[in-house]
This record gives sequence, C-alpha cells and structure tokens, in this order.
Amino acid sequence: MINFACVKDKRRKKMSRYESAREIYGSLGVDTEKAIETLRSTAVSVHCWQGDDVTGFDSKQALSGGIQTTGNYPGKARTPEELMQDFDFAASLMPGKKKLNLHASYAIFENGDFADRDKIEPRHFEKWVKFAKERGMGIDFNPTFFSHPMVKDNLTLSSPDEEVRRFWIEHGKRCIEISEYFANETGVPCLMNIWIPDGYKNIPADRLGPRKRFKDSLDEILSVPYDKSKVFVCLESKVFGIGLESYTVGSAEFCMNYVASKGITPLMDNGHYHPTEVVSDKISSMLLFNDRIALHITRGVRWDSDHVVILDDETKEIAKEIVRNDALDRVFIATDYFDASINRISAWVTGIRSVHKALLLALLEPNKKMKKLQDESRFTELMVLQEDMKTAPFGDIWDEYLRRENISNDYISAILDYEKNTLEARK
Repeated sequence: MINFACVKDKRRKKMSRYESAREIYGSLGVDTEKAIETLRSTAVSVHCWQGDDVTGFDSKQALSGGIQTTGNYPGKARTPEELMQDFDFAASLMPGKKKLNLHASYAIFENGDFADRDKIEPRHFEKWVKFAKERGMGIDFNPTFFSHPMVKDNLTLSSPDEEVRRFWIEHGKRCIEISEYFANETGVPCLMNIWIPDGYKNIPADRLGPRKRFKDSLDEILSVPYDKSKVFVCLESKVFGIGLESYTVGSAEFCMNYVASKGITPLMDNGHYHPTEVVSDKISSMLLFNDRIALHITRGVRWDSDHVVILDDETKEIAKEIVRNDALDRVFIATDYFDASINRISAWVTGIRSVHKALLLALLEPNKKMKKLQDESRFTELMVLQEDMKTAPFGDIWDEYLRRENISNDYISAILDYEKNTLEARK
C-alpha cells in the first residue's frame, strides 16, 4: 500500500502543491507534465444547442421528435448573435482545445433568404465558419431530423411516405456538402452525425420494413461523393424516445451492422442504451473493429434525459477506456446535453470541465503498471492500487492545468456577473 504522506515531508514544505503532487504521481511512474500537455491538445467538441434549448433558427415549431427540454431559466439565447456571444463567454471559462458542434437547424438566414432543410447550402453557415475560424476551431455537424413539419408520424428516413423520405434524403445529402465545406474552410476534419427519431409508440406490425427503408435512405445519402479524409460520417443509435417507447428504427444492432457494412464511423451516446448498459464497457470492443469511433458524452438519469455532464463514475470510466487503449487520436469526443432549469452558461462550462477532469484523471493513472498486475493475476495488489489512486492529489494537478490555461477554478462568480449584466436584460 502506498503511503502518500511519506514522500519527503521536509522537502514538501518548500515545494508548491503541484510539485508535491507531481512527485507523488512520479513515484507511481506517472508523468504529470505529459498528462497536462496531452490534455491541452485533446479536442472536445462543444454542442451549440445547450445555449438555446435546442431551438435553432429555422423553425418556429416546438421541440419534437423524441426530444424534450425542461425548465424555463431566464436568459435563453434568441438570435445567432446572442448564441455566439454566450458560446464565446462559456468557452472563455473552458480549458483545452475546442471544436464547435452545430445542428443544421442553426442555419442563419438573412434578408429573407430562407431555405428549408432540403435546400440548405454552405452559404447559410458562412457566419458560423467566420466565427469558428476567428477562434481557431473546427466545426462538427449534425443533420436535424426533428422539430419539423416533415416529420410525419414520428418518421423521417424510414417513412413509407415517399415524399417524406425524399425530403429527408435530400437534407442528408445537403449536410454532407456543408460538412465538407466546414472542413475545407477550417482545415479541420468535420464529424457529421446522423441520428433519426423514427419509431413507434406501440408495438409495430412490421419491424423489418422501416429498417429496410432507413437502410435504403442511408445508402442514397452516402452515394454523394465526398472526401472521406475530411468528412467522417457517423451513425448514432438510440434505445427509445418520447413517443417511441415500443420500437426504434435506428437500434444499436441496426446502426452497428450498417456502420460495419459501409466503413463509416460509429457514434455512441451514453444516454442511448438500456439503463443497465454502459458505453465505457463497449469502447474497447468498438476500437478493435473500427479505425475511429465517436462519442456523445451526456448524463442520463433513469433514461436518455441529457442531464449536464458531471464527474460521475461513467464519465470517468469512459475517459479511462479512451486513455488506457491509447485512443485519444481515434475517438471523437463531443458533449450532448441540454438543461433549461439552471443557468445555461454554467451548464455548458460544468459539463466541459467535467469531461476534462475525467480525461485528466485517466491520464494520471499508472495504466501500464495496472495492466501488468492484471496480466500477472496479482488482483489483490491491483485492487489496492486502484483504491489508492482515488485519494491521490488530483486536485493539485487540475489546478495547475487551469493555471496553464489561464483559467480560474472559480467560474461561477463570472457566470453570475454575466447573468446579471447580460442575460437578465433578455425579456
């Protein structure tokens, strides 16, 4: 058992808290400098939709399609300018490298230049590109297959109505074009994630038909030529949604098999599985059979409720699996949650900081040593070491990371000032 208190007490009195913590971790074979620098260069894709409750700018229709936002905290962003302002402020309180994650519903139309989702073009996202380039960020993208009149009977790409299906197929094609535009403009590959809300509230008479139509629709969307080194098309599954409790077309089995057959990228959202399943346990298997995988990190409470990410067990285990498998360059990490019951800026910042904390904890583990103990069947020692790591001085390394990022550990004070001076003026 490691006694952290025994590390040269006299010398520690003259050392900074970080230097003392660095020495303790060093005694375990962990290089804290390497951990910090690795984390500083690891990009996390920040979802724009936390700032306005997934409203977007292309439709006045209420949020629908198996998605629901609860709460009415004041100060929601109402325009592109307000959302950009809030994103900027939130990002100033987030450490590390960032990407901007957009939904297609955040297209910006000016001077009456409206285009429906089957007609959107790169020019409708020029302001977002300018915004991202000025901040040195890449952009990820999501077709928006919800909150629209052409979602008929909770169906889009799997609809038996040919007109509905054609509309959404064209939307998917347009989004591939826009994704490549983002990659070309920012110089950073774009992850384009497809998720549909299709399903049935009650037990269906035909499970195969909708999935075959979904497959055919995806085939047609992917028939559009695009640079696969610049655009990574993903497919995201879900176990159920509001109004889709009995059957989901895009199940885990469907999406996993489709991804494997087409050589695209699987995306796992840790709120999209049965409550007894955990994504952290799936990562190692997925890495064995895919060059890259993508994650939407959220926090489901009893179901896919998209709560703000905190430093909970599953977030920590997800980060451990990425780091232990040396897969930081193979996993696209993004956040996906929305909470309208609390300050939206704080929700953004808390979630992103929690992801970074989890990654730093993972980077500070003596992974090689622990693997060796497991391979040598020294399970008693492994358990003791794992328990000892829980009381290692992680907080001192985190504080040093924030210092190097020029960010304060206290972010709530700045957020409350912003709320008073900016958000409260939005009536």
